[in-house]
Amino acid sequence: MLLYKDNTRLFEASAFIHNLFTNILMVASGEYEIEGQKYVKDEWSNTPNTILAKVPRRLHLQQGHPISTLRALIESHFTGFSYLNSLSPIVTTKQNFDDLGFGPDHPGRNKTDTYYINEKTVLRTHTSAHEVDVFNAGERKWLLTADVYRRDEIDQSHYPVFHQMEGARVWGRTEQDMAGLAAENAKREKELKAADIIIEDDTRVGPQNPYQPEHSEEHAALVAANLKHSLNSMILKLFGSRTRGEPLKVRWIEAEFPWTTPSYEVEVWFQGKWLEILGCGVVKEPTLVRGGVQDSIAWAFGLGLERIAMVLYSIPDIRLFWSTDPRFGNQFTQGKISTFQPFSKYPVCYKDLSFWKSDNFHENDLCDVVREVASDMVEDILLTDTFTHPKTGKTSLCYRLNYRSMER
Repeated sequence: MLLYKDNTRLFEASAFIHNLFTNILMVASGEYEIEGQKYVKDEWSNTPNTILAKVPRRLHLQQGHPISTLRALIESHFTGFSYLNSLSPIVTTKQNFDDLGFGPDHPGRNKTDTYYINEKTVLRTHTSAHEVDVFNAGERKWLLTADVYRRDEIDQSHYPVFHQMEGARVWGRTEQDMAGLAAENAKREKELKAADIIIEDDTRVGPQNPYQPEHSEEHAALVAANLKHSLNSMILKLFGSRTRGEPLKVRWIEAEFPWTTPSYEVEVWFQGKWLEILGCGVVKEPTLVRGGVQDSIAWAFGLGLERIAMVLYSIPDIRLFWSTDPRFGNQFTQGKISTFQPFSKYPVCYKDLSFWKSDNFHENDLCDVVREVASDMVEDILLTDTFTHPKTGKTSLCYRLNYRSMER
């Protein structure tokens, strides 16, 4: 039995909820049609219509939208780069996983985390899915911005569709190329020393975050330094004028990613706390080789645009980026960062939902059902109680669904 409860009443809803889960999560036979292209469904297909409806929106190309403005600001920092902004979100599992060194058992491949069109085709989970193809196309200095898709929880900072920016730059390994890189690094380092920025960088290269055997340590160190200088100055451009007269603080942390080493994460001190901005590193040699890049070395970075835009624009809920209400869109002008003015007046309203958990239940399944039924009306979902029956061993879960429209 499933119980459904709000502030005033409690009633049984077992048949209703059971049918809801079954009909929404069960993949019907047939085809998806996405942007005029048909894809045959199979047992891997798990992409609901609410997600597919987001594919044509392309917020990063909508004039005046905060995501578009942030994209353009970052592009203006990386002069001389190619800007790639219109690639289809439909990619193969080879592009999304294999080409980037994801092992066969990597959790990112799970149906609980990824939207599958069919066994061999997914909605990209990151912009890195295009990295090898872009290198193969001959690009050596590029930025790529796109919508990406991941099955995720429901709260004010998570959404199943968001926007990433990927950047990469390649050098040949000749002495001439490295001499030019060293000169550029010296110039950038001098500029940063004169800027109002404090950079905390205690990262080390070692067994846990190594240089690659294909690279000379000297070359890899030059590329890593250029990566750090480039990103520190980009962050200064975005946040430097918003620190209320205090120096901008940036912190570098050692990290691990499947397609870079050494790898780093970057945080900025903003409004009293450290904010994670991006991940980056020196591109692994097999990725470059698959991209047709020989005798070269490169850096790459990736960042989430919503995470940064929410802070810069003071947007409290990630759902707002998808609002079509003119009271949201009319607040913003292309090229200008301004403070969001809330217009929703109503408080949160909650409903409690309890049910017996099946062996293959995953919370992301529940989140997809809620989005399919309630669209963006649910602000967050919280697990409030767990009960295991002493005789049957079955486990019951109780979730609280907090409803609050951002547009009413």
